[in-house]
Amino acid sequence: MRVVLIGGGMIASDQILPSLFQLQRLGRIDEIEVCERRSEALESLAANPQIRRAFPERTFLPRLEPYVEVIAGLPPRQLVVVALPDPLHFQAVMTALEHDQNVLCVKPLVLNIEQSAIIEQAAHERGLVVGVEYHKRFDDRSLLARQRYRAGAFGEFKLGTACLLEKWYYRHSNFQNWFTCESSDAFTYVGCHYVDLVHFITGLLPVEVSVYGLRDTFPNGKEGWLWTDARVIWDNGACLNVQNALGFPDGAPGTNTQGLTMYCSGGDRGAWLQHSDQYRGLSYCYTETPAGAGATTYAEPSTDYFQYLDLGGPGLTPSGYGYRSVAWITERALELGQDDRPLTERQALLQKWDQNGPMATPANSRFNELVIEAARLSIVNRGRPYRIQHGKNPHVEQA
Repeated sequence: MRVVLIGGGMIASDQILPSLFQLQRLGRIDEIEVCERRSEALESLAANPQIRRAFPERTFLPRLEPYVEVIAGLPPRQLVVVALPDPLHFQAVMTALEHDQNVLCVKPLVLNIEQSAIIEQAAHERGLVVGVEYHKRFDDRSLLARQRYRAGAFGEFKLGTACLLEKWYYRHSNFQNWFTCESSDAFTYVGCHYVDLVHFITGLLPVEVSVYGLRDTFPNGKEGWLWTDARVIWDNGACLNVQNALGFPDGAPGTNTQGLTMYCSGGDRGAWLQHSDQYRGLSYCYTETPAGAGATTYAEPSTDYFQYLDLGGPGLTPSGYGYRSVAWITERALELGQDDRPLTERQALLQKWDQNGPMATPANSRFNELVIEAARLSIVNRGRPYRIQHGKNPHVEQA
């Protein structure tokens, strides 16, 4: 199966491309093409020192042409990976589906419920998979919490807090060209991880959202909602508070700060779940500051999201739930087959994955688009709450 990766930015270099190189090394996929409008981004991706050390024997085919032309040249049922800024996802995903291609899309899939429904229908009609890369679903912590919560070990979720603050250097990256008030905000971009995760663990659905945001200025003078505080109410009355920002100090250890705490009750007892997701029990102090934005002499590395390990053989081997997430979605595209498997069989597989997970799909994660739609309305109205209506006509309305 051939793969076209659209976008050569941060997520492509940190997770997506090395994951694809590992799948290529294992013989699961064939040629990898990377589409980018910026030649400097392609050059930087090709010269990335970590990727070159891990995969000295691997290269990708750089493509500066419009991705529409590249996708049009693919045989049916290959894989298109969409790693573009959030507002550009819908057009790229629909282009891939219209050319009979499977899709892996970084989160969030799209920014409103209407676009999500259009994508789901187009994928179902063609028997194609659209996997949304909510990689926290593939963290062992998340899978263990889901298994035990649904077995009744925690009782019922009542109150929770979550945070995910990315480092300050994001402001000096390409984010300043697209992460503006009109296009996104910190909750939409990173807070969606924890909204998705609470549903993944509990099965509950969000029914009300309010987001208070603070505008801040990028180095290029553009403004973004770079600090957000959100409150999400769930269909059992539970409340989750989520704080997000592009504002964690570059000098602080780790690549960000993030975590989830959930307080629950069952019978006459309380229960508690806490994940400290930025700190994995490692404390390092180097003799020199490593290369790379945000690197520090004192570090608290995460062994779980994405790391390169020396397991012998050529280069290094990726590990962690970042790799597992990309691999799982890619394997589902392979499972659909590039032969003449009947459309009804492919549609049956899609329905099974919608129901059983763990992959996020347009059908089983549509609540995320509803939350984002409500959040985008709330943030411009200084935190006014918006209600989410599920069912046959899912929509958002003012509370």
